[in-house]
Amino acid sequence: MNMISIPPRRARGKVHVPTVTLAHGGGGKAMKDLIDDVFVAAFDNPMLASLDDSARIDLLDLAQYGDRLAFTTDSFVVDPLVFPGGDIGKLAVCGTVNDLAVGGALPLYLSCAVIIEEGVSIDFLRQIARSMAATAQEAGVKIVTGDTKVVNKGACDQMFITTTGVGVVAAGVELGAHRARLGDAVLVNGLLGDHGAAILGARGDMALQSPIESDCAPLQGLIASLLDAAPNTRFMRDPTRGGVATVLNEIAEAAQVAIEIDEAVTPLRDEVRGFCEILGLDPLYLANEGKIVAIVPPDESEQALEAMRAHPLGRQAAVIGTVVAGEPGRVTMRTIFGGRRIVDMLVGEQLPRIC
Repeated sequence: MNMISIPPRRARGKVHVPTVTLAHGGGGKAMKDLIDDVFVAAFDNPMLASLDDSARIDLLDLAQYGDRLAFTTDSFVVDPLVFPGGDIGKLAVCGTVNDLAVGGALPLYLSCAVIIEEGVSIDFLRQIARSMAATAQEAGVKIVTGDTKVVNKGACDQMFITTTGVGVVAAGVELGAHRARLGDAVLVNGLLGDHGAAILGARGDMALQSPIESDCAPLQGLIASLLDAAPNTRFMRDPTRGGVATVLNEIAEAAQVAIEIDEAVTPLRDEVRGFCEILGLDPLYLANEGKIVAIVPPDESEQALEAMRAHPLGRQAAVIGTVVAGEPGRVTMRTIFGGRRIVDMLVGEQLPRIC
């Protein structure tokens, strides 16, 4: 394995004003001080330390984890920036880590690009950077490169973050929505809809008070346990925008199968159920940021369920449905009243700026 040379430790700049100015995006000393004081201080690691235009990663180091590279990117514009259970920084790390993990990859490295509105508090920036650093440490990834832009007041809503992730897929791991087969079990790792309900509650538009917190969490550990227990898992996805209903429709369409789920065993928090009843929302379409939908062969479903329930992020995991014979692409739900209803793909946006 090649050794990456570590540059000598240098003196770091310090910001001496309370808010971000356009000078902090101008490429000079003010920008260097902002990057040092806020981002390098939080993300500190040898790959980032040199502040080169790119992070250089040893290919031999990557190869020890698998034989395929996984690469993903996502942008985060959530409103509000801080919400019960998380903030935009935690969300940016979890969202990208989870996108890698549900593809069967071990997440390893992230980049972080931040667009900041003039006038944002420096202390708030530090808070978000520290949140990203803590979440990255929890997820076992390093933030190794990035970019900072400052725009005029009113040109963006305080802060937008784009994170790009790199991971490695181990040999033998093959996942795809098209792989679903008749008899396969549909599993989720816990209570659904918490993130969407938490964001809506945090906006205060409905004058509703609720203890609901976002489920935002990095899922790479739970997913590794699932794949160990059920190595022939067909497919996984994190049901973010569009919720579980949208993911199930995507699977049914890709595999040209029908899927039926059971309302009686679909795990929902009572507060989320009540929240949705008051507002006329369907919890199946609410966003989640710490949940997966997994399609597992019937002979491995019990092991998969046990593995998820043994993990702190899967204690309320459940088998909520089955891949069945029926009209290809159709998703239905058995209701608690004994009937059946069609669960369509979400049309439009139930709640904008959810992530």
